[in-house]
Amino acid sequence: MQTIQTHHVPSEITPMRLQEYGVGIFSTIPTKSGLKKALKKEYITVNGEIASTATFITGGETITLSLPGETATGKKLIFPLRILFEDEHLALVHKPAGIVVSGNSFKTLANALPQNLKRSELPDATTPQPVHRLDLATTGILLAGKTRAAIRALNKLFEDKEVEKIYYAVCIGEIESQGSITADVDGKTSHTEYKVLESVASERFGSLNLVELRPQTGRRHQLRKHLAGLGNPILGDKEYGLEDLILKGKGLYLHAGSLKFTHPFSGKKLHIQDGLPKKFRKIFPQLK
Repeated sequence: MQTIQTHHVPSEITPMRLQEYGVGIFSTIPTKSGLKKALKKEYITVNGEIASTATFITGGETITLSLPGETATGKKLIFPLRILFEDEHLALVHKPAGIVVSGNSFKTLANALPQNLKRSELPDATTPQPVHRLDLATTGILLAGKTRAAIRALNKLFEDKEVEKIYYAVCIGEIESQGSITADVDGKTSHTEYKVLESVASERFGSLNLVELRPQTGRRHQLRKHLAGLGNPILGDKEYGLEDLILKGKGLYLHAGSLKFTHPFSGKKLHIQDGLPKKFRKIFPQLK
């Protein structure tokens, strides 16, 4: 069965390309890159005509998304989330381990957002949607937009590298106290800055280190691959860890702990933090 979603464009809007206007109007394609893929696959029509990245929206159109092989159940996912910040435009929530941000499965953080957030009272309110991703096993801060304008604006902040992200990881083995990692990920130049905050001796792992990570690019699995490339894989990383030194049953020790950015509508500087998980503090009990 197909999933068909329809959006009616207000009659009075500022004309713009569909690839800009369409970000956030459909819950199944929350990002600009996802929208471009849907356009390329000819899943989107405007007034019944197949749309492209060159299609312009001027007002009054009917935009239809037809996704093959997906079924809309209408069910609501009840999955309580901890809200770190929320206003009419956007929200920041804590993502626990073990749930994907978005995708074809029912249990996604995207499907849980509407049941956790207050619906915006603004005219272009839409289903809240994540504007970036965290791995299944990663915990920490996730940013979501609650209006179409907010989703577009937040996507642009990420595109323009105007969101400062700080992650925390526990990595294995002797490591320099700080450094810069530049290594290709999936054929693309990638850059991560790191600093060791604490280290403890470990009979099994030799040394365990609490590392602050500042990714300057946003490649898939970048932090995990960069640390593994140094010979200091993240504790609990089954995919990139050293075969004899994989900790099982505790999950991945990677946490998105801080986001800094300028609110695209209020102009206020936001610095949202999410404290380290308990499993981190068990290794480093001196941390507050």
